[in-house]
Amino acid sequence: MGTKKTKRLEREIQRLRTSPSYRIGLHVTGAIRKPWKAPFLLVTLPLMMFRIGLELLGTLPPPRSLSLNDAGRSIIHGNCVVMFPTNGVGFGHFTRMLALAKRMKAEDPELEIIFFTTMPTLHLLKPYGIPAHHISGPTYFRAFDSADWNALLEEELNICLETHNPSMFIFDGAYPYRGMLRAIQDRPAMEKIWMRRGMFRKGAKIPIDSIQFFDSIVRPGDGIDNDEKGELEHGVEIIRCPPITLLDKSELLSREQARYRLGVPIDCIAVYVQLGAGQINDITSEIRMTVDELLTFEGLHVILGESMLGSRIDMNLPRVHVIRDYPNSQFFNGFDAVIQAGGYNSYHETRIFGVPAMFYPNMETGMDDQLARCQNAEREGWGSVVVERTKQNIKIGVDALLKLPKDSSIEPFENGADVVSRVLLEKLERVR
Repeated sequence: MGTKKTKRLEREIQRLRTSPSYRIGLHVTGAIRKPWKAPFLLVTLPLMMFRIGLELLGTLPPPRSLSLNDAGRSIIHGNCVVMFPTNGVGFGHFTRMLALAKRMKAEDPELEIIFFTTMPTLHLLKPYGIPAHHISGPTYFRAFDSADWNALLEEELNICLETHNPSMFIFDGAYPYRGMLRAIQDRPAMEKIWMRRGMFRKGAKIPIDSIQFFDSIVRPGDGIDNDEKGELEHGVEIIRCPPITLLDKSELLSREQARYRLGVPIDCIAVYVQLGAGQINDITSEIRMTVDELLTFEGLHVILGESMLGSRIDMNLPRVHVIRDYPNSQFFNGFDAVIQAGGYNSYHETRIFGVPAMFYPNMETGMDDQLARCQNAEREGWGSVVVERTKQNIKIGVDALLKLPKDSSIEPFENGADVVSRVLLEKLERVR
């Protein structure tokens, strides 16, 4: 405990030592100690204030003398980016950050990318050579309130930032934690990016001052046109890009490879099902009604997606294969159709990879209008929507799904991760 407190005090001393008020005060007191310097204050003081202003804007680096910690280690920002994806109900934030990370590293192999995250699935980063700092969410700690957890978050993130000295920090999440904001606020030379799909509307449930902690906001596109009227005036740069997916079409397994790995016959109809609601052994749940309806078709095989964040599926049904992999989209060439919820990632992966789809939109997702997104698939002719999941509606939906054409002609778009990667790498060149 004493070591943690000492480190915290050392960081506070370093912040005070590099603060504009301390440096200006030191400059003035230096002139008092050596009176011959006093007349020059009329020139040197404005020059110092001007330089400090440029440092705060990030156009000048701090003096070398202020870029060493007590151990003599450089604290100048290097070729490093720290990414902070939060974990929601699924992999949305994590996947967008990983999609961006893999492309930035491909463009600049010398770039060091560090994940700092509440996601527990850190093993997924190993194939990409990305190390991570992990902090569990507040609900995992006993008798921890929000203030306690934010204090812990601030401490852990400070350690991460001071260890790696990143030139850029990227946050992907709907809600900016107060502990995170406190950790990044006194780092003017570090570019701070917030990747966020939704707009900032009046009455949004985020800290009122949180937007101003960031230099830019990345706003990935969606399958629906968002009316951007009524957004709060915040003055922060917005970087727009097409939808972001982790994989490109060229990275998918072939049909034969996918079916071999899934253990599915090459000549059968294979339907992928990824639904978060209900238990497979509850015959009244929408997932069980869906699987039962699919199994009425002779020779049809069901591939049931099991979330790495959820409980294991305990089932024993013929022609049903359970996969717990990431990303499941790598198998899309092996599917004849998919049935899934209408989340951002699953929708855009299905759309770009040309798989016929039936969507069960979640109608209680707040700002994420899954129904409007999924109805776009109906207009484009490659998908259908079942809002009220009754046995009869599911039967009608499955019958229609299996008649939809595969590889429907969808206008291709550039992966938003490629677009954002180029923009952020240009920013890195300027701030390093």
